[in-house]
Amino acid sequence: MQQASSEATAIKPFPVTHRLVLGIAIPMTLGFLTTPLLGLTDTAVVGHLGKPEALAGLAIGAILFDLIYGSLSFLRTSTTGLVAQAFGRGDRREQQAVSWRALLSAMALGLVMLALAPLILAFAPDLMTSDPAVAAVTRQYFGIRVLTSPATFANFAILGFVLGRGQGVMGLVLQIILNGTNIVLAILLGLVLGYGVAGVAWSTAIAEVTAVVIGLALVSREFRSGERPSRAELFDPAKLKQLFQMNADILIRSLVLNAAFTLLTRVGSSFGAVTLAANAVLMNIFMLSAFFLDGLAGAAEQLAGRAVGAQYRPSFDRALKLTGLWSFAMAAAVGVFFLVFGQPIIHLLTTSDTVRQEAYVYLGWAALTGLTGALAFQMDGVFIGATWSREMRNMMLLSFVGYCASLAVLVPWIGNHGLWLSLNLFLLMRGFFLAAMVPRKARQSFVAAH
Repeated sequence: MQQASSEATAIKPFPVTHRLVLGIAIPMTLGFLTTPLLGLTDTAVVGHLGKPEALAGLAIGAILFDLIYGSLSFLRTSTTGLVAQAFGRGDRREQQAVSWRALLSAMALGLVMLALAPLILAFAPDLMTSDPAVAAVTRQYFGIRVLTSPATFANFAILGFVLGRGQGVMGLVLQIILNGTNIVLAILLGLVLGYGVAGVAWSTAIAEVTAVVIGLALVSREFRSGERPSRAELFDPAKLKQLFQMNADILIRSLVLNAAFTLLTRVGSSFGAVTLAANAVLMNIFMLSAFFLDGLAGAAEQLAGRAVGAQYRPSFDRALKLTGLWSFAMAAAVGVFFLVFGQPIIHLLTTSDTVRQEAYVYLGWAALTGLTGALAFQMDGVFIGATWSREMRNMMLLSFVGYCASLAVLVPWIGNHGLWLSLNLFLLMRGFFLAAMVPRKARQSFVAAH
């Protein structure tokens, strides 16, 4: 135990450069951007069937999966932070142990999903639509996709391991394999062979399994038999407690974030169908901004975690500076892009002139979300990498309270403008509340460096 402790607190310097930050961020940004391309492909494939209920059922099924699987993506983030710290310490044995714990957790979580699937299929579709035909399509889509839940969660764990080691290019390869296979099969099964929604669902299921097999083959090359953890190390109660606590904190944080977006839709619906539709179109701009910032958040995760593991404060401070610089630069570029090209993008996303005109009114607010959210994305990455999950959870809860207060004040005052202003304030609060805690948490985490 004494030897392990001295190894954990040994200072292991490493340089943080622009090249290192971008070497992680750019490949991951490209990888994340394949996700909306997949969604567009699925929509186009089913849209060519000429059946409105099929398209609506697919949309509801996709939302259902995003809600469930998005909330359970803590497997990816917690694995990244823990692997990054072990990587910073130079502890290859613990890197393996973290990955195996994550994969075992993925299998267990997948089995729980399979057990809950009948209950979800029985009630969820009817809660989301009153049309029996649409609900039937949703059940068909969900019933197929849920079969490979263990593979889906295993892919989270594998990507977390890769990102924790700062292997951005390998992460990009894994995302291309996953989403590229999915896109090709969706066109083949859904459109060419005429299996429709079932073909789209099976394409996703097959792609998940394919990505797991290839991902495990690639990752296993990093494992050395002489560094394989023992069963006692793998099931170390302290390590398992840390993993479960992180997962619980990140799950709560994700659920609160989903609640914030759900509340946005609920409040927006009070302004009528046209404004609600316009807000939905503009949320695509926010989501695209998020995809661009996610890559830099991934860089912040790996570098902050690695610095904490290495117990080298200068690298941590340098990572904060560079990931912050690039996050705001990216956010500014994306914001200007959407201000300049926002109207043509809105034109592509909807054919309704009334919805277009309404969306133009609030375009500026949507374009601003990248800048107001840049610090929040970066800080999320830092806190995940440093495994400060409890504080991240608490600041999300505090920000949500502030968000609800701003909605209560601003929406009655300035209507939908108040709704979008509240979203931007929510993003700002998340970023500033977390940033305010960094100095104290860093002093605690780098005690060995003093």
